[in-house]
Amino acid sequence: MSEAIAKLQELIDRYDNLVFFGGAGVSTESGIPDFRSVDGLYNQKYDYPPETILSHTFFMRKPEEFYRFYRDKMLCDTAKPNAAHLKLAELERAGKLRAVVTQNIDNLHQMAGSKEVYELHGSVYRNYCMKCGKFYDFQYMKSSEGVPACECGGMIKPDVVLYEEGLDNDTINKSVRAIANAQVLIIGGTSLAVYPAAGLIDYFKGEHLVVINKAPTPRDRQADLLIQEPIGQVFSQIQIK
Repeated sequence: MSEAIAKLQELIDRYDNLVFFGGAGVSTESGIPDFRSVDGLYNQKYDYPPETILSHTFFMRKPEEFYRFYRDKMLCDTAKPNAAHLKLAELERAGKLRAVVTQNIDNLHQMAGSKEVYELHGSVYRNYCMKCGKFYDFQYMKSSEGVPACECGGMIKPDVVLYEEGLDNDTINKSVRAIANAQVLIIGGTSLAVYPAAGLIDYFKGEHLVVINKAPTPRDRQADLLIQEPIGQVFSQIQIK
């Protein structure tokens, strides 16, 4: 065990009010592509940049094109929770971790067994008719063709926060409360480049800030502990006593 991992283990042993704030890097080890790495979605070739396709304006104007990309790249039902997801769920069951605040929309934290998960950007596992509000699940969207329509005739929209859309107020409030009350905040698998989500870190007033990310982040200098390794590899070495 490296010195940095030993320090993380010490913090986990000592405190019982930890909060985890994570991003796409938590899920890349499960086979879900992120956005900004060399192999990420921004570096793949489409008729439009992913940031354009995943905008509210594009969704409303070109829903056929949106759903072609969405089914191809966002609806991944083969991914399984990795060591990071599983260890975080274990930490919650052990009474150590109070909440997971995630920018991911893949449901992997819940699949791993985490209960207190605040999804800042929504989930591909929830979909609603824009006309009548009827709920549709993941499998319905995966097997649908073209622009998915409700039986009432309305267009179905994924419950994900597209660019140009605001975050859910209730989710923000719960996330802020958890971060503000945490003794230790662990930031993992995120470049902290997406706002307003990344700005929630400002509410942390606790004792120790931990950053686990392969690439540099804007919070590295403020971190008491910086680990630049894959997050799954890091958490696989942590023991829960």
